[in-house]
Formats: sequence, structure tokens, C-alpha cells
Amino acid sequence: PTALPTAHEPMLLLAVTEFVANSAAFVYYTAGALRRNISSNMLPRRFPLQLTTKSLGVFCPQLQERYPDQPMELHLSARRQPLLSCRPDALHGALFSSTEAFVVLPNATRVPAFLLNIDVNVTGKPTITGNRLGGTVSMKGPLCLRRTGLSGLPVLQVKKLETLLKFVLWLFGVPRANSECCPHTVP
Repeated sequence: PTALPTAHEPMLLLAVTEFVANSAAFVYYTAGALRRNISSNMLPRRFPLQLTTKSLGVFCPQLQERYPDQPMELHLSARRQPLLSCRPDALHGALFSSTEAFVVLPNATRVPAFLLNIDVNVTGKPTITGNRLGGTVSMKGPLCLRRTGLSGLPVLQVKKLETLLKFVLWLFGVPRANSECCPHTVP
């Protein structure tokens, strides 16, 4: 329990507890709302890694050999409920996801390519400057990738992919999250 400050002048006070945040995460996870499919046409052309067997052939040469220059699709989902913790200075989150990659054949059949478990820790810090409400998002600790065993699938070079994903998250993901969450004017 935390005592809320006494207000001597008009103010907006927002209190979020770990219970509320983790309850919301549990509801979203249980309802299956933490799923997203990403196809090759959803990524910008200038994005450094396109969802094609040619692009991902760097990490898995057998993929390009078996399915030359075919589009791919990623199915992202939470493996476990996200865990959130509230601290006086920030909101910390641990995300546990699974990414299944498919090759999309010309007849629209999806062939499983690989399955990765991706775990990441993020921190969000609110900021107030003058009458502007904002915040920053950052990744804490290592991004953890693990290839799960699916027999008959090509061998994926996880270390190379992990290095690239870290770079892409720092270059695109974190700045985009920061631009989405700040700054907003406080009336």
C-alpha cells in the first residue's frame, strides 16, 4: 500500500498498481488478443529485413534453396502472460513470445519454416516537462532467442538473427514506441 499525497491545489493523480496491470495482461493473454500475423506486404520497403526466403536465406540458406524467392509470413503470439511491475520511476515489463515463420507458396499454402521463442524486457518511464506529458521506452537486458525443435525444418542461425533483431529493435522499435507515447500536451 502507498499513501497518496494530499492535494492543496487542483491536480490530476493517476495510480496504477501491479495488480491492475497484470490483471489486464492476464485478460488479454487469456482472450488470445496477444497475437499478430505479419506478412511481407506489411513491412516498409526500406525495412532492413524483408519477409522473403531470399532475405532470410542469410540466416537459413536451406530456406532459399528449398523455396527460392518466396514471400513469408510471421505468426507472433504470447507464450505466457506478460509480467508487469510498477516502480516509483518506471513501469517494467517482461514479454514472452513465440514467432512461427511460414513460407507462402504460390497457391497460398503455408509451409512451416521455423519457430523461435523470443523473450525481452522493456522499461517505460513517464516524463512531464512544463505542460507536456511524455515518456520513454527502452530495452533492458538481453533479447533472448531460442530455436525450438521442429523436426525436418531447416537449421536457423539464431545468433546472427538475434544480433539483427537487436539492431532493428533499437533502430526502429524503441524510437517508434517513444514517438507513440510522447509528447502529449497536458491541459
